[in-house]
Amino acid sequence: MKKTARLRQAAFFLLVVGLALVLTNTPGQAQDAEAARLITGQVFDKQDQPVIDALVTLRAAPEAAPVSSAATQPDGRYALSIPKDLHIPDTLTIRIKRAHFQTTDIQISAAAVQELRNGQTVSLPTVTLQRRITIAFWLAALVFAGMLALMATGKLHNTLAALLGATTLFAVSYLGQPLQDSLFIFDFNGALHYIDWNVIFLIMGMMIVIAVIEGTGLFQWLAFMSYRLSGGHVWLLVAILMLLTGVVSAFLDNVTTMLLMTPITVQIALALGINPLALLVPEVMASNVVGVSTLIGTPTNILIGSYGGISFNDFLTNLTPGVLLALVGLIIYSELIYRKEFHAASTSGLSKVLLKKLAKQARITEPENLKKAGVVGAGMLILFIFGERVSLLPAVTALIGATALLVWIRPDVEEMIEAVDWTTLVFFMALFIVVGAIQEVGLISYIADGIGFLVGDNLVLAMLSVTWLSALFSTVIANIPFTAAMLPVIGYLTTTVPGAQNDVLFYCLSIGAAMGGNGSLIGASANMVTAGVSGRAGYSITYAYFFKKGFPALLITVALATIWLLIRFL
Repeated sequence: MKKTARLRQAAFFLLVVGLALVLTNTPGQAQDAEAARLITGQVFDKQDQPVIDALVTLRAAPEAAPVSSAATQPDGRYALSIPKDLHIPDTLTIRIKRAHFQTTDIQISAAAVQELRNGQTVSLPTVTLQRRITIAFWLAALVFAGMLALMATGKLHNTLAALLGATTLFAVSYLGQPLQDSLFIFDFNGALHYIDWNVIFLIMGMMIVIAVIEGTGLFQWLAFMSYRLSGGHVWLLVAILMLLTGVVSAFLDNVTTMLLMTPITVQIALALGINPLALLVPEVMASNVVGVSTLIGTPTNILIGSYGGISFNDFLTNLTPGVLLALVGLIIYSELIYRKEFHAASTSGLSKVLLKKLAKQARITEPENLKKAGVVGAGMLILFIFGERVSLLPAVTALIGATALLVWIRPDVEEMIEAVDWTTLVFFMALFIVVGAIQEVGLISYIADGIGFLVGDNLVLAMLSVTWLSALFSTVIANIPFTAAMLPVIGYLTTTVPGAQNDVLFYCLSIGAAMGGNGSLIGASANMVTAGVSGRAGYSITYAYFFKKGFPALLITVALATIWLLIRFL
C-alpha cells in the first residue's frame, strides 16, 4: 500500500510540473516570437579585423533618440533587438560609433523594414569603419616613442620606462577627456584587454621551475664538464660553451641563462688568462640565436606563439634546422674574430688549479630535487609538444609544472615566490598597455597598410622584408617591445599575402627579432644583463664594442636562417 501511495504521489508531482511548464512556456514562446525582431551585422576595420565594443544604435532618423542599442562582440558581431511594442516607422537608421573611428550611419532599406514588421530577422552587410586621426593618435605615438627612447638610452630602467608610458596614457585619457573628447585613448578596462595573460603566466611558471633547478648546482656542474671536455683547448671550449648556452637557452629564457653562465664564464676566462669578453660575447650571441628554436626559448617567441597560436612543436620543427645552420656560422665567426685571444691563451692541457676549483663548485647539492625537477621537466616538455591536441595553453603547462614541483619538493614557498622576477612581469604588463594604445588609436593599422602596400602579394618579398626589417630595427629598438608592436602587423599580412597562411611571417619575425638582438647592446635583454654582470666583475661591455662584434654576427646568422626559411616554406 505504501509503495502504491508513493507512486501516486510521484505521478501527481510530475503532472503538476508538466502543467506548470506548459503554462509558463506557451506565453513565453509567444513573447519570444513577438520579440524575435532582430537586426544583426558585423563591423570590421580596414585590415579586416573585428572592431570590438563599438556602440551600435537604432534610430528612426539620424538625429532621433535611439530605440535600441548593442555593443559589438570580440568577433565584431552585434544584434539589435527591436522592442515588441515599437511601431516600426518607414525609415530606420543604424549608427555605429567607436572611439578613433569615423561615425557611420546606415540607412535600412524598405524591404528590410518590411521584413522586420513581419517578425523576421534582418542581417545587414558587413560594415568597414574608417580610422580617424585625432590628438590622441599623436599622443599615443609620442608616448610609445618616448618609452623606446628611455629604454635605448638607459635613462630609466626598462620596467620603469614602460610603467611611465602606461600611466601617462591613463592620465591623458582620464584627465584630458573632460577637457577635450579627442584626448581619450582608452579606459582601464579597455587597456586590460591588450594584456596577454598567457604570456604573463607562462613566464611566471617557468621562473618558479628555473628557481628550483638553479638551487641544485646543475649549471656549475655543466660548466665543469665543458672545461673537462675541451681538454684545455680554448677554441674547443668556446664552441662547447656556445653550444651549452644555446641548448640551455632553448628551454630557459635567455636572461636567466646568462645570469647563471656569466659568473662561471668570467671565472674560467681569468684562470685561462684571456679577456672574459672573448667568451661572454659569443655565449650571449649563441643564446639569442638558439633560443629561437622553441616557444619558451626567447621572450619574443613567447609573444609570437601566444598571439599567432603557434605551438612548441611548431617552433621546434620549423625553425631548428635554420637555427643550427646559423649557430654553425656563428661559431666559425666567433673563432675567427677572437683567434688572437685564443691563440695567446695557454693550450698545454687542463689547468689543475682551475679544474679543482670548478670541481669544488660543481657538486650537485640537491640530487633528489634535481631528479624530481627532471621528471617534472620531462612531463612539461611532453605537454608543450603534444598539449595543443587538447587545446592546452603553454601557460597552463608552465603553471602545472611549477605547482607540481612545489608540492613534490616542498621548498620554502615564500622563497620561491620571491624568486619570481616580478619586475619583468610588470614590464610585460605595462608594455602590453603601451603597445595596445598605439594599436587602439590606429598607428599599427597605418604601419600594416604601408608594409602591405610595399610587399603586395609577393610572399618572398614579404618574408625578406619582415625578417630583415625586424633584424635591423632590433638593433635600435629593444626586440621585446618591437615584437609586441609588430604582431598585429604580421597578423594582417598573414591574411592578405597569398601563401602566408602557414604562419611563415610569424617565423620570419621570430628569426629577425631574436637574431637581430645580436646587432647592438640594447637589442636584447640578455645582452644588457650580461653587460651588467660582467661590468660588476670589472669587465665592461660598451655599446661600440658589442656593435663591432655583434652586427656582423647579425648579418651572418640572419642570412643563414633566411636561406632555411626560403627552402622550408617555398
